[in-house]
Amino acid sequence: MYYTFVQIYYNMRKIIDIDAPLLSKLKLISAFENLSVKALIEKAVANYVNSKETEKFAKLDDEEKLDLGMLMLMAEADKGDLVSRDEIMDLLK
Repeated sequence: MYYTFVQIYYNMRKIIDIDAPLLSKLKLISAFENLSVKALIEKAVANYVNSKETEKFAKLDDEEKLDLGMLMLMAEADKGDLVSRDEIMDLLK
């Protein structure tokens, strides 16, 4: 998912048009933050995405949160690590 977002961002960054007043404000803020304008925009977008994800997560019910947690754990799991059927059956007893 992250790789796809990076590809989309990479393709989109060429078409972003920022008007002059906003660009001057970004330059001023970036000077105070000791960041480049690009880094400031990236930081703002990351914060926005993070806040939207947090809002979406807060709206989920408990079952959906469990499903999402399981999905995240499955994404992090080592696909080469296998468990035999007997081990699973022993755990279920």
